[in-house]
Amino acid sequence: YQYLHRYKRKENLDHFTFVPGRIEGTEKECLACLMEFCERRDPSWTELSNFTHFLNYQLIKCEKSVFCSPVLGDQFRGF
Repeated sequence: YQYLHRYKRKENLDHFTFVPGRIEGTEKECLACLMEFCERRDPSWTELSNFTHFLNYQLIKCEKSVFCSPVLGDQFRGF
């Protein structure tokens, strides 16, 4: 939700890092955001679960990637 919420507001995500345990928004806002990005008309709980697990896996890989490191500066901006 932390990433999707910022992406929806068109914030720059290049220097954002997920913070486990940080609570942002309400349960209702989180669910609405997930349903919007899941792109299914009426997703089941299983589809939402699969979507969040897949997205979480990809974002963890992205945060650990040397190409997405803030240390590189703007060399790979938006990568």
